[in-house]
Amino acid sequence: MINETPLIQFYGPWNIPVHVNQSLIILILIIVGFNFDPDTLPYALGFAAILVGSILLHELGHAWGCLVQGVPVKRVVLYGGGGFCEHRRSTSSYEDELIVAMGPIVNLTLWAVCSLIEPYVGSPDLAWVLAVTAKLNLWLALFNMLPLMPLDGGRLLHAGLNRIVAPKSATRIAGFVGLVGFLLWIPMMIFAYVGFGFIFLFFPPLLRHWHMFRYARY
Repeated sequence: MINETPLIQFYGPWNIPVHVNQSLIILILIIVGFNFDPDTLPYALGFAAILVGSILLHELGHAWGCLVQGVPVKRVVLYGGGGFCEHRRSTSSYEDELIVAMGPIVNLTLWAVCSLIEPYVGSPDLAWVLAVTAKLNLWLALFNMLPLMPLDGGRLLHAGLNRIVAPKSATRIAGFVGLVGFLLWIPMMIFAYVGFGFIFLFFPPLLRHWHMFRYARY
């Protein structure tokens, strides 16, 4: 967890504290840094704003999943690696299913709504915003559903396994899947960069998955 003093703090929906970490500025600078042309700079800034807004809505989705189940939310944090929703008490696997799923559901909802509206918008600039929002949120949803910790897909896999096998077996299976994902990650990074120009800043935590596979505490 990130415990340093936030760069910006404000209250979002449901009076939830939202902390913006300094590392988020680095992410924005990286995005903007690839666009030195004054003609494309506004689009780079717009993309950065859409990305940050989409991550915030994703985390607020997690927060909503907490609140409807009576789980108090401590804060939502946005940082260079994405974001997280921190709650004030431990949760069961059943509570986690809704909490975790609400993040990707928010992204998929934004993708669907923006995709439906975009063809009927007359303004080219607004159409660009809607198209970028749709594509970015679809990508965020698919990326977050990868079965790797600490992504939503890894947490949902673990929670779902707890329904059908013993907790120890669920943890070991999720850890094994994460180890396989770790081995495949470097080829995926190379393919994504060569084929699409994507650079993955996220890297699956090897030790966390190894400890899960060995059923150590993590």
